[in-house]
Amino acid sequence: MRKIIGAINMTIDGYCDHTAGIPDEEIHQHYADLLNNAGAILYGRITYQLMQFWQTLIKKPSGEKSMDDFAVAIDKTPKIVFSYTLKNTEWDSARLANRPIEEEVLELKQQSGKDIFVGSRSLIIQLMKFNLIDELQLCIHPVVAGSGLPLFENINDRTILKLINTKTFGGGAIVLYYEPTKTQ
Repeated sequence: MRKIIGAINMTIDGYCDHTAGIPDEEIHQHYADLLNNAGAILYGRITYQLMQFWQTLIKKPSGEKSMDDFAVAIDKTPKIVFSYTLKNTEWDSARLANRPIEEEVLELKQQSGKDIFVGSRSLIIQLMKFNLIDELQLCIHPVVAGSGLPLFENINDRTILKLINTKTFGGGAIVLYYEPTKTQ
């Protein structure tokens, strides 16, 4: 059975924003390695459209190895997009989900293969409500955003998390790896 892993960037004041962090070479390499070991990544429309930026680096590499490596990794990783408004993905390695998230994820979990990553705040929230997140990887950037979207918004059930690992980057970001242990 594959694990469902919520992996997201956050500011130190708890807001999710893929554009507020400090993406240095080390962080790009971390996420390239993560995607190179992923069976798929799940996105909502907003995050997916933000990630389409990386398609431009496939066509015209930046010359920065870590960014270009990440672009190659995300390009080849299968992506499943949950959206009511998109009609097509405009990315060969992506497809639109054709079922509700709970059904899609339950089927993905049962398949053999590499773990499934969730890269959108809204999907992590939904999957937490269905108790389908097996691990959270929260990359906390040393930035105070002051406002934004909190990761755990509208989560009404208490969830106890067990810290299973940490990874610290030279630029001050840290990844906290958690497993949900139980809901009370």
